[in-house]
Amino acid sequence: MKIISQLIPALLLAVAPVRADDTQVVNDLLAKAAGGDVAAQAALAVRYRDGKGVAKDDAEAMKWAHRAADAGNADAQDFVGFAYLRGAVVKRNPTVAFGYFKAAAEKSAAAAFNLGQCYFGAQGTEQDIPKALEWWKKAAERGHGRAASTAAMGYYSGEGVPADAALARKLAERAAELNDPSGLVVLGEMQFQAGELDAAKANWTRASKLHPTTATGHPAQPSGNASAQQGADLLKLSDYRRRKGEPGKFAFVQMPHINQGYNNCGASACATFARFQGAKLGGWDFKKLCPSPLGTGTDWWHLLDASAKLGQRWKLVTYTPDDAGFDEATTLLKKELDAGRPVVVDFKYIGPQYPGGFAGHTLSVCGYLAAENLYVLCNPAVASPGLQLITAADLKNFWRSDYYGSRAKAVLSRPAFVIEKQ
Repeated sequence: MKIISQLIPALLLAVAPVRADDTQVVNDLLAKAAGGDVAAQAALAVRYRDGKGVAKDDAEAMKWAHRAADAGNADAQDFVGFAYLRGAVVKRNPTVAFGYFKAAAEKSAAAAFNLGQCYFGAQGTEQDIPKALEWWKKAAERGHGRAASTAAMGYYSGEGVPADAALARKLAERAAELNDPSGLVVLGEMQFQAGELDAAKANWTRASKLHPTTATGHPAQPSGNASAQQGADLLKLSDYRRRKGEPGKFAFVQMPHINQGYNNCGASACATFARFQGAKLGGWDFKKLCPSPLGTGTDWWHLLDASAKLGQRWKLVTYTPDDAGFDEATTLLKKELDAGRPVVVDFKYIGPQYPGGFAGHTLSVCGYLAAENLYVLCNPAVASPGLQLITAADLKNFWRSDYYGSRAKAVLSRPAFVIEKQ
């Protein structure tokens, strides 16, 4: 199954100041870049990528980024590395991406963060989670907020390293100091769990103001927007999380959360499902119970087989992708949630921003608010605690998959893992 990765923020390279006549600025940059000015080449790459002052042109962006990268510009090396890691502009090649990140990591905080992503998610290199965390901490020291929050989540959940609550809190505080929205979400969650409710709400409020938010978010949002929306969602959910559910009205099932890393949503979502049932393992531990290599998508039948190896009893159920199937599926959801059991589901995203035009993503549904026709997700691709609100209409649109497993034979359905009752 093709799994959507946790979105790594595209680096922001230094750009020449924009004057009233932006065309003149671009012309000046072009002249300097043609003459070998590396900073101008890097700035042009960003302008062509973003369509700032010029028509958006990915080929031109890569041309100038390559020139600057070949001249040793660390930010440009990160730019090129990210393009090869993502595979949206050039053919995806994690090994090439890793080489660029490694070359730039000592000088570029963004490259250090992305190098950590490669080590964490086995992208272009052997997996080395302690090394990933070290690079994230270095990036955090140099002012990269997302690196600080990602490292905080690793130590908070004990993913690949022993859990260390004190270090996780210190890193979350660093991320919040850098005004990183995911860091504010994570720090707020640590405070919420410690009973520091006012402090938690203050940080979630800060996060919610860093990007535009709406009544509910969109499950395919970029990471910054998703974290801001999480702040708003967590404020709304804070009282529900401390109340006993009322069958038919609302339910909330507290789940552990693991930040998935690159291309490991299926195993991470299943690891949290397994942890909920008492298992002690991480997302990568779960992935190693499956035959597919680290850093690649995971067939749902392999995930099901892995659950049996843990001594857990799961059942795969599917519903048709039409309205009748959605009604049946949500009836199941509410029944399971009212009984205190979350459900693992698979989403399909469609759009030009995804290599190949679509991507899949595995996550859990852990609650609902009937009066507002909302559901609560526990998503391994966003900041801990992973909670997001989603409308029933969006759930209907995204909860569908035809690539969740080889035995699905590309037939579109609404798949789910539920705990098989004995």
